Amino acid sequence: MKEELEPKNEGKFTIVNDQNEELECEILFTFDSEETKKSYIVYTDNTTDEAGSTKVYASIYDPSGQDKSLKPIENESEWEVIENILASIQEKIDSEESGE
Repeated sequence: MKEELEPKNEGKFTIVNDQNEELECEILFTFDSEETKKSYIVYTDNTTDEAGSTKVYASIYDPSGQDKSLKPIENESEWEVIENILASIQEKIDSEESGE
């Protein structure tokens, strides 16, 4: 998938997939890693999988905006960091919803 970050409005951007379709995505959060010296963007196109869970994606990006392309994450340790962040966010949401 060819992905390019094209800001639409605050918190949203459009990517163009391999079929030249534009998909509007919502930025969930961004973060920088001291360990990898890279910046990451975690986002969703607000579609769901077969289980009804919202699909979430992550990519490497250039926060300066000079390079608008999103780069794939190919390193397992990078994925582990992102998965841990997502898990801790989900735990916080779950505890807030249950009133803890």
